[in-house]
Amino acid sequence: MKQRTIKRAVEAIGIGLHKGVPVKLRLEPMGENSGIVFYRSDKGVSIPLKPEYVVDTKMATVIGSEGAVVSTIEHLMSAVYAFGIDNLRIVVDNDEVPIMDGSAVSFVMMIEEAGVKDLDAPKQFMRITKEVEITDGEKFAKIKPNEKIDFDFEINFDHPVIGNQKYKFNFSTKNYVEEIARARTFGFLKEVQYLRSIGLALGGSLENAIVLDDKKILNDSLRFEDEFVRHKILDAIGDMSLLGANFIGSYEAKASGHHLNHLLTKKVLAENAYEIVTFEKEGEKAVAKAFS
Repeated sequence: MKQRTIKRAVEAIGIGLHKGVPVKLRLEPMGENSGIVFYRSDKGVSIPLKPEYVVDTKMATVIGSEGAVVSTIEHLMSAVYAFGIDNLRIVVDNDEVPIMDGSAVSFVMMIEEAGVKDLDAPKQFMRITKEVEITDGEKFAKIKPNEKIDFDFEINFDHPVIGNQKYKFNFSTKNYVEEIARARTFGFLKEVQYLRSIGLALGGSLENAIVLDDKKILNDSLRFEDEFVRHKILDAIGDMSLLGANFIGSYEAKASGHHLNHLLTKKVLAENAYEIVTFEKEGEKAVAKAFS
């Protein structure tokens, strides 16, 4: 396989989830070995997609440098990861990636509109070589060796609509578009009211999130019966993109969130729990096929 970028630049405008202001988003092609870089056009600051640039994980994954931040990167990065894109410049003119409809489907559409292009250099994968785990009470996130790529997630909410949900996602770009990309972020009405009282979630609405009161969802309907756990997988894929390359292995989590995922990426890198591999020959067809 070869490294990938997009064929041409594409743009979109949306609302930032927390500030509620318009944000212009532009995806631009980059050459081989450039990596993925965010650029705050209003600040003139570039921020590489690396764990050491993560500055906050409480409500979303936020990266920052030189006093500039880009928040809520996980949905966009989930789509970028799913298409196997290695080199990309992501330009925003405010401190959030637009929330769009609360899922990754708008970013999938942008990538499909731009087209995906192979470059000359071989694509590097991180093959996980030993199990690494982060725990917090009953919550955990771990990654372990496997010749395929999969994500296994469990959530348990004391709410009649959610309850206990489990989903195992066998990764491929096609499966991602069909099973994961449309799953929206969700929140509880009482939490939204609190967040707005402290100046957050100002752009949140039923148009870009599933909102629940104590008994039901306030939206018209769900896109999947288990949309909640599917969105957690969407988030996890985006968060794990901070490893810096598509990984080969199994991710498993229970009630994990952005913070545990971030700690997991840091631990994988710190413990050298991986090897870099390239598939320049016919071997490892299953991995190559996943990104076709």
